[in-house]
Amino acid sequence: MVANRLARHLSTEIAAKEVQINMISDTESHIYQPGLLYVALGLAEPDSLFRKHERLLLPGVNLIHDPAVKIDMDSRSIKLNSGKSMEFDYLVLATGSHPDFDDIPGFREAAHTFYTYEEAMRTRRDLEEFKQGKLLMIIGVPHKCPVAPLEFMFMYDKLLRQRQERDNIELVYTYPLGRLHSLEPVAEWSEGAFETAGIAGETFFNPEEIDPKNKVVSTLEGDEVSYDFLAAIPPHKGAAVIRASGLGDPDGWLPTNKYTLQLEGHEGAYVVGDAAALPISKAGSTAHYESEVVVRNIVREIHGEKPMPLYDGKVYCFIEGGLQEATHITFDYNNPPKPSEPTEMVHWFKMAFNRMYWLSVRGLV
Repeated sequence: MVANRLARHLSTEIAAKEVQINMISDTESHIYQPGLLYVALGLAEPDSLFRKHERLLLPGVNLIHDPAVKIDMDSRSIKLNSGKSMEFDYLVLATGSHPDFDDIPGFREAAHTFYTYEEAMRTRRDLEEFKQGKLLMIIGVPHKCPVAPLEFMFMYDKLLRQRQERDNIELVYTYPLGRLHSLEPVAEWSEGAFETAGIAGETFFNPEEIDPKNKVVSTLEGDEVSYDFLAAIPPHKGAAVIRASGLGDPDGWLPTNKYTLQLEGHEGAYVVGDAAALPISKAGSTAHYESEVVVRNIVREIHGEKPMPLYDGKVYCFIEGGLQEATHITFDYNNPPKPSEPTEMVHWFKMAFNRMYWLSVRGLV
């Protein structure tokens, strides 16, 4: 998204060979990550979630499929996995957040999640065979897409009712804080929605260890809770290249100016998306709004102007309330979200956006 927007804004400079845009990637394809929830529940096929980078990038962007292994801000260079090195004048770090399946002992063996393609497919397979017992949702923090665990519970509840299997399965949702979500208005809305759906909610539930053999989760609070099917959100960390480069904190999150999105202490370097250590949600829309600011500030710098404090912390999230209804929230640094009652219309808006996402990646919407 950033590369494409830069290519559009700097097309004259690129044509005159005054500017070169390189995008370094450790994968050949881009994945629409929010779609993995639908794959895990059997509501979408995985093929629709992948696009080759070459199909998404505009002319003027050079794709380099060679993972970055270390960034040297003093020499303004990046060491690649192949051993090659690339120099830069301006740098955009969009290194993301990554599930840590080993942070909680027993998680990798016992838990079912949907934060990678492989895990979403395993969850899909095992959910199809799960016909009776307790499904327990546990949540590690921080994690991307903060409303996804709620969506999973609401959607799975409706799927079970559709199949006339809901009476056979107990749904229990847990959260590490003293409410059902980190955002208080979302937590309050969730309480009523859970009560209506018959979903149990437990708070102050911080998983410490999982016993896959006996199917028991032990918590930091000293509780032991049994399960028959363990749905889980793994805690996330920043990218290994950030930790290897000594640029962020021990977990790989980057210190970022909350308004200009500059990497703190380094001129000409910016952070977009989950990698930023900012007091906002790690969500796709966050990166979308941030990319607009970063592009404008890089263009300003190239033209000899100073960066502007343009980002206000804006985030927009859809929340599926079932299979045919959804609500949405908008919030920023100063204004909390205000969830409304889910409607079918908002659900279809979300379905439309799932299809429009690829235009967004191209920087067209």
